[in-house]
Amino acid sequence: MPVFEHSATYPHPRHEVFAWHERPGAFVRLTPPGSAIPLHGPTDGIRAGSRMEIRVSLPFLSALWPGDTAPGPSWMVEHTAYEPGVRFVDEQVRGPMEDWRHEHEFADAPGNGTTITDRLTYELPRPLRGVADGQVRRYLKGLFRFREEQLRADLDLHARLSGTPQVVAVSGASGMIGDQLCALLTTGGHTVRRLVRRAATSDDEIRWDPARGELDPAALAGVDTVVNLSGRSIGGRFTESAKREILSSRVDSTTTLVRAIAAARAAGNGPGTLVQASGIGLYGARRPGELLDEESRPGVDFLADVVRQWEAAADPVQDQGVRLVKLRTGIVLGAASGALALQLPLFMVGVGGRLTDPQSMMSWIGLDDMVRVYASAVLDPEWTGAVNAVAPHPVSAGAFATRLGRVMHRPSLVPTPAFGPKLVLGREGADVLVRTDQRVSSARLESLGFRFSHPELEPALRHALAR
Repeated sequence: MPVFEHSATYPHPRHEVFAWHERPGAFVRLTPPGSAIPLHGPTDGIRAGSRMEIRVSLPFLSALWPGDTAPGPSWMVEHTAYEPGVRFVDEQVRGPMEDWRHEHEFADAPGNGTTITDRLTYELPRPLRGVADGQVRRYLKGLFRFREEQLRADLDLHARLSGTPQVVAVSGASGMIGDQLCALLTTGGHTVRRLVRRAATSDDEIRWDPARGELDPAALAGVDTVVNLSGRSIGGRFTESAKREILSSRVDSTTTLVRAIAAARAAGNGPGTLVQASGIGLYGARRPGELLDEESRPGVDFLADVVRQWEAAADPVQDQGVRLVKLRTGIVLGAASGALALQLPLFMVGVGGRLTDPQSMMSWIGLDDMVRVYASAVLDPEWTGAVNAVAPHPVSAGAFATRLGRVMHRPSLVPTPAFGPKLVLGREGADVLVRTDQRVSSARLESLGFRFSHPELEPALRHALAR
């Protein structure tokens, strides 16, 4: 059977690296978003006998599931060996492969480091043998390059921000950023409690209803930090009802949290930090020729007004002595959702290109850098106030399309017709979401000591797409 092997060395002690793999968020952090969705389990972490069912989307299996098969077949794996600090093994119980065995081996490396060797032994389904071998190996090389970069950066972040484990309550925990943030925090030994709009079913959930302003302050007792990522998606047409929901979902959730935090603190055991989502939309869609920092004047369009009110709703929490960090997020590069995901289908069929004027500036940030920004804001008490969460090297729309095409090995010469975004988003939505020109400064973020894993666009795209 074919064998694939990948080895990498990390400058961290073996017991710490192995412990990272035992924590709940490890699978999520090591899996490119969109490629595998956990359905059930794991039933007992990585210990022998533990089972986990996932739904996978692997390109080399698409021939066996013609048509619309997303997100792909289910896959049940079982851990069959477990030696603490030394190795663990998982094998396919049922799934799309004829056979699959993944050995993870941990060994000491010079300088108190750790070498991890991943060894995969697998057999493709009979119809794909000899046909998809090359594609499988390319996929595995990209996957393990992604895993190595991810683990290296996460371990480094945890080492820099080590301290007393925190209890962190997260709203919007199932979103693109929230899902990864919860996983990152748990791999660092922190406890995450997710705010949910249904009845809580476990100790790691807190029920709330932001539309009604309902959140029991007692549920925040013992919580150190609240992260607010709630808000209706801004994708879709900007109808009047959609605009009302976009605004109210943000203001109502923030107001509900601020009120509950204040009451919890008055009772003597409330959170001391609120990390509040925000956006560079505050500066307005088009600011050509300007370098925008946290002191720049707000814009005057719909999204600028939404962000202004969103931030204002969070400000009163400071009256309770709470540290407030407002992260003004740029264009987040994630393959499974967000602006990048919307462009991928066009590039895949060879008709990708820029979405707006070629010289318009785009202020972007990789998803994993964005998640580490949030974790840094949670764990570093020096962070406070507004912070632009963008990479240090914005690019033009033309350059973005060229580099995305290069990463995907597809042409990038076909500009998206102006009527395309208008059909999907309406005139106003296209005006403030697509026809943007914002060059936003990352100087304050860097002054706080944040270290980018991907400060340049092309490596960030390769990581996002696991290529």
